Amino acid sequence: MASQPEYDVLCIGNAIVDIIARCDEAFLVDNTIIKGAMNLIDAERAELLYSRMGPAVETSGGSAGNTAAGIASLGGKAAYFGKVSDDQLGELFAHDIRAQGVAFDSKPLKGFPPTARSMIFVTDDGERSMNTYLGACVELGPEDVEEEKAKGAKVTYFEGYLWDPPRAKEAIRRTAELAHAAGREVSMTLSDPFCVDRYRDEFLDLMRSGTVDIVFANESELKSLYQTASFDTALDAIRKDCKLAAVTRSEHGSVVVRGNETVKVEAIEISELVDTTGAGDLYAAGFLYGYTTGRSLADCGKLGSLAAGIVIQQVGPRPQKSLREIAGQRGLV
Repeated sequence: MASQPEYDVLCIGNAIVDIIARCDEAFLVDNTIIKGAMNLIDAERAELLYSRMGPAVETSGGSAGNTAAGIASLGGKAAYFGKVSDDQLGELFAHDIRAQGVAFDSKPLKGFPPTARSMIFVTDDGERSMNTYLGACVELGPEDVEEEKAKGAKVTYFEGYLWDPPRAKEAIRRTAELAHAAGREVSMTLSDPFCVDRYRDEFLDLMRSGTVDIVFANESELKSLYQTASFDTALDAIRKDCKLAAVTRSEHGSVVVRGNETVKVEAIEISELVDTTGAGDLYAAGFLYGYTTGRSLADCGKLGSLAAGIVIQQVGPRPQKSLREIAGQRGLV
């Protein structure tokens, strides 16, 4: 008999401070930045890009950290594993995620490497191009798995980006073992089409082996996973490979599949697209909040659409208004 869950969702990810600035298309070309992608960079390039940035906003980010913050903003109980260093950016990250109401107790790293940072350049169309120095994230390992949290969360959620730092995958497998032994479920986001290209076989194995039960993806990540230009072909494939999948399609909403079930969810209407950073992270937050509180797949998708729609109308990936209040006004909680 599983004990009463202590958390709705445990999120595991790269603990990153986002440094966000606006730029024009020419800046991306001049600095050989791949538009719309997450580009991994070293410390030297991080310094260079930082020196060339215009006025910037510093905010705690990291994909799964954003998801944890979104779940807490909806009134859910969220916990987070992620590695920061014992430095100024590390303190900023820890302060911000705890201030959102997320349980964060990972021990900071002493000394080098420093806390991760991502220089995010936002063009006039709202598209973000990320340049990430992983820093302390590469030190996340199985020793950072807190057993009680792993067993005590209804769903564990991790980002595909964790396949970049070498020891993080051991931490994920360890957490998944503990979670499944306690009768819980494990979910992941595919993170980015380039990330899928790097780890396609491993991601498919995670799903087919049952290590992962629930998958979040956007349309381009899904097509990349199955190496097809057809959305329908890819959707049929993922239906067979995992218990539940939620696929976002920007302004076309999302599609949720489970076995033979297919649920289509509309995107919410927005007044202005400001910054797409965090859209997928917040969709997962809304969906998982709905899922762990026993709502229908349609309502899970609506909560996901709402959270994503709210975050893209602001700068930065963490909700600045209470998602619970907004969801309440719309009759979703």
